[in-house]
Amino acid sequence: MGKFGRWVTERELPGLRAEYEPDFVIAQAENVTHGSGINRQHYGELKRLGIDGFTSGNHIFKREDIQPLLDDPAAPITRPANYPAGNQGVPYKTLSTSRGEVILITLMGQIVGKDADVPANNPLHDIDNILQAIRPPRPIATIVNFHGDYSSEKVVIGQYLDGKVTAVIGDHWHIPTADARILSGGTAHMSDVGMVGARDSSLGVDTEIIVRRWRGEEQGSNQLSERGTYQFSCVLVDVDESTGLARDIQHIFRSGVTG
Repeated sequence: MGKFGRWVTERELPGLRAEYEPDFVIAQAENVTHGSGINRQHYGELKRLGIDGFTSGNHIFKREDIQPLLDDPAAPITRPANYPAGNQGVPYKTLSTSRGEVILITLMGQIVGKDADVPANNPLHDIDNILQAIRPPRPIATIVNFHGDYSSEKVVIGQYLDGKVTAVIGDHWHIPTADARILSGGTAHMSDVGMVGARDSSLGVDTEIIVRRWRGEEQGSNQLSERGTYQFSCVLVDVDESTGLARDIQHIFRSGVTG
């Protein structure tokens, strides 16, 4: 989430990579640049920090310089697959890793805050079409990031895709849910992974600004918090490469205080 979130990533990710030795690291890039989208500079910075793939959401088209990468099949960044035809970008990416190919998919929920009226296809229909279009050899992992507001949608999409994909990880709330688990068919699921950024905030925004607006005292624009306690929230998924399903999912949470 913004500059502070990028600083937290630089502080925490190298240690996590050394401790857990992940083969592939994915970041939700929806709020990387000033809290809205991701630009080419910050995309490059995060790749150099050790992030291998990027998902997104309703802010993905806010930064024009990143948009050509959405069209590039080799660029490891996705736009929502269920945005209608005519939007820039391909629906999903097939990414090469040292262990095999990983498919990365972003899906938008039916309701996403103030962008609820932005046209989006039914995510169940579109994910069905994507999975049917995947041809052998089967990828070692298929990761779905579900970007939406409703907990019911996040739970249902996980169960709908159980046994069909490796993991369905929700986001958009910025607050982690306590439901990380392996579903009965072998798919890892968590309704919301949480965020990387200022913990003493309102979803990354200075709480004082929200309070003044709520009280009707001031209608100012959001300002991201860049001080106090920070948080780094993520999940670690153990993949069975022989089946493309998950053996385990672990929620990892780190926090600390800025100097």
